[in-house]
Amino acid sequence: MHHVAAAALVRDGTVLLGHRHPARRYYPDCWDLVGGHVEPGESPVDAVRRECLEELAVVVDDPRPVQLTFSDPAVEMHAFVVTSWSGEPRNAAPDEHDELRFFAREELLGLVLADPAALPDLLAVLDAKG
Repeated sequence: MHHVAAAALVRDGTVLLGHRHPARRYYPDCWDLVGGHVEPGESPVDAVRRECLEELAVVVDDPRPVQLTFSDPAVEMHAFVVTSWSGEPRNAAPDEHDELRFFAREELLGLVLADPAALPDLLAVLDAKG
């Protein structure tokens, strides 16, 4: 079982997604929330804070747990909504993502996502926070 922590950074009715590099072994060439594995001894909230710092160069404030469906039975997903952070998100991990972008609700509908099962939950996040 892989424990993964992911962040939905929400700003002005949009959510930040990273385009996973085409050379990635797992889930290449698709859009996904920023995040990664929860390290041994690390809590999911600490993992999402670390991942946002490593991948986006931002310090997140008050990550809040949110439902995010992930259909891979080998992955236990811990997702968080983040509406406040310090710094402007930038691609600090170009080996992980080749692009970062904020998407509005209607733009999510046409994206190739790492797991399409997550789309209703991402839309719900925007509906609640937009």
